[in-house]
Amino acid sequence: MFLRFLILFLIYISNTSFDKSNEIWGATGHRVVGQIAENYLTEKAKKSIKNLLNGKSLASVSTFADDIKSDPKYKKFNPWHYVNIKSGENYDTKNKNKNGDVIVAIYKCIEILSDKNYNKKDKSFYLKLLVHFIGDVHQPLHVGRKEDRGGNDIKVRWFGVQTNLHRVWDSQIINSHQMSYTELSKDLPILGETEIDRIKKSNILDWVTESQNIADSIYNDAKENSNLGFEYRYKYLNTVKSRLLMGGLRLAHVLNSIFN
Repeated sequence: MFLRFLILFLIYISNTSFDKSNEIWGATGHRVVGQIAENYLTEKAKKSIKNLLNGKSLASVSTFADDIKSDPKYKKFNPWHYVNIKSGENYDTKNKNKNGDVIVAIYKCIEILSDKNYNKKDKSFYLKLLVHFIGDVHQPLHVGRKEDRGGNDIKVRWFGVQTNLHRVWDSQIINSHQMSYTELSKDLPILGETEIDRIKKSNILDWVTESQNIADSIYNDAKENSNLGFEYRYKYLNTVKSRLLMGGLRLAHVLNSIFN
């Protein structure tokens, strides 16, 4: 009984004290994506990235796009963290946000990083954004419905604590797993080379479709005021881990393509 109480208390603390609903995947998830990418970079890409980031790792800059939200001058980048797509609709046929979205953001970052006319300061800025946004697009509810703001307006309880469905997927499933980003990056699915190659070579719209399909399942599986806990985490933790791994592999592939 005491052990169960202790586990629930630790989960409660992680949900209330350290969670920030505006941080997609939370700090831990983004750092995992960055760490995985580092493991798959070519030596040439590593050297170029080290120069642009002044020695910082991809994991350490992975939350930059969230950090700058506190500065009003970066407000224009807020819509770049997500894309809203209705169930049954696809990105090509949807009405696009005139202020951009996560797909526009990723392409823009790649364009600037690939253009020799941009200086180091600009490239460093957009590299940090790219690390974050590739993580973002792999969070299923960032390809969620506009009417509930990707699950932000769907109120649920996580181990009895009031929250929303978006936050559960942003960070609460990950936080309740009680691993650091370095531990979690070593606790992901083990894939064969053929599967890794398939994941890396998929295109950005494939990533969006994957997240959209998972989002449909999430919407069908958690209704307003649901009390989510051990069973829900057991069901979806491997999905979270898989999306983090895919995000890291794809980030590495994009960066290798740019800097080789």
